[in-house]
Amino acid sequence: MTGLLGVLLALGGLIWLAYRGVSVLLLGPLMALVAAVFAAGTPLMASYTQVFMPAAGGFVVQFFPLFLLGAIFGKLMDDSGAAEAIAQGIVRRLGGERAILAVVLACAVLTYGGVSLFVVAFAVYPIAVALFRQADIPKRLIPATIALGAFTFTMTALPGTPAIQNAIPMPFFGTTPFAAPGLGIVAAAVMFGLGQAWLVRQAGRAKAAGEGYGAHDDRPAAFGKVEREHSAGAGFDAGLIAPEAPPRGLPPFALALAPIVVVIVLNYLLSAQVIPALDTSFLAEPRFGATTIDSVLGVWAIIGSLTVAGLLLVALCWRRFADLKRTLDDGANASVMPIFNTASLVGFGAVVAALPAFDLLVGFVEGLGGGNPLVSLALSVNLLAGITGSASGGMSIALQALGAQYVEAAQVAGIAPEVLHRVTTVATGGLDSLPHNGAVVTLLGICGLTHREAYKDIFMVAVAFPLAALALVVVLASTVGSF
Repeated sequence: MTGLLGVLLALGGLIWLAYRGVSVLLLGPLMALVAAVFAAGTPLMASYTQVFMPAAGGFVVQFFPLFLLGAIFGKLMDDSGAAEAIAQGIVRRLGGERAILAVVLACAVLTYGGVSLFVVAFAVYPIAVALFRQADIPKRLIPATIALGAFTFTMTALPGTPAIQNAIPMPFFGTTPFAAPGLGIVAAAVMFGLGQAWLVRQAGRAKAAGEGYGAHDDRPAAFGKVEREHSAGAGFDAGLIAPEAPPRGLPPFALALAPIVVVIVLNYLLSAQVIPALDTSFLAEPRFGATTIDSVLGVWAIIGSLTVAGLLLVALCWRRFADLKRTLDDGANASVMPIFNTASLVGFGAVVAALPAFDLLVGFVEGLGGGNPLVSLALSVNLLAGITGSASGGMSIALQALGAQYVEAAQVAGIAPEVLHRVTTVATGGLDSLPHNGAVVTLLGICGLTHREAYKDIFMVAVAFPLAALALVVVLASTVGSF
């Protein structure tokens, strides 16, 4: 019982301190040691050097290329003006009267194409400000609108998304980014449909109550001088967006969209056609890890698609980069902190999973699942994502500790690995977006709003509705299987 108390204290400390702004890079090992202290007979240094570090290092080794290429691609899209051109192009085509839908779709297109949600939030925010001010929609709805497009269905549900949340399950289940596409599309439709309806309803209620945009300082409060200067040049004070042409200096809409299309199409071709047709028997050799193509197929496909799309973007927008070397350097540097933060959470989970008390937590979750491995998987991933405030962190902890167990249970129950993959990815979205989530805190900072002002609507579109989509996916997967 003392060991269980230690685990709960460590989890509680992780949540509370992360919410107060302490880096999870420090909290991961610190809270892991707190949990180990309460487990009688557990050697502390061995828990750190022999459990925490191998787990954290293994995550970096496996997924660093995806974080690196994703961050570089996002920075290339940002500095070339392609991200802003796509966002403004969608806005012009839908019109200012569909402000909420335009912002959601702009975020969705960018994130589905592999652009970091942080880059998307910063690129789309000035456009959202102009549209919401013009339509007199309360500014407090902007964070939820961006969250719906960037944090939900394109991150966890749509098949083929290059998001890290869609990549982490692939080595565990031997799947591709397009696993169980039907289930993913259903989940995406639920998240998008309910979220869009909620936001439109809230805007309508605000209008009926006489609440308009309000008086705000629309500079992104979470960023410094350089970013404020960038935002000033991106139209924060323009008020309206010209309906006939994109602002001078931005690439044409079709050219900006081309790298996004390449990521999606090439990701599918590599994972479904090109790589499976290659002779990869050499992977069985010890020097290559004595593995199979199934364990690396999805990662290879995303690496290839992001690399080609990035090169295409550089070729198409060569003259639009003020300093390409700096762009590449900034993108590479931006990849380091996210992956090490997630790796620290993975190491924390590995230590907790090695403690005797973890068996009690596993038994509790399995009991909630009623013997259904899909229910148990969905609950464990979502709970851990909520506890850590990280979709990728919670997923990694659950799969590192219980992935093999779920594979065995699924085989006994006749459940396809593709179903496990999609249930896992959809389950990462929901409780991960509780108030202490880093993306939520950053988004509110960009918008210059507080949790009190804007979090209720974020909760509905990024927590409540994704949980509803997850429940439907589990029911469908349990009754009709993969489609």
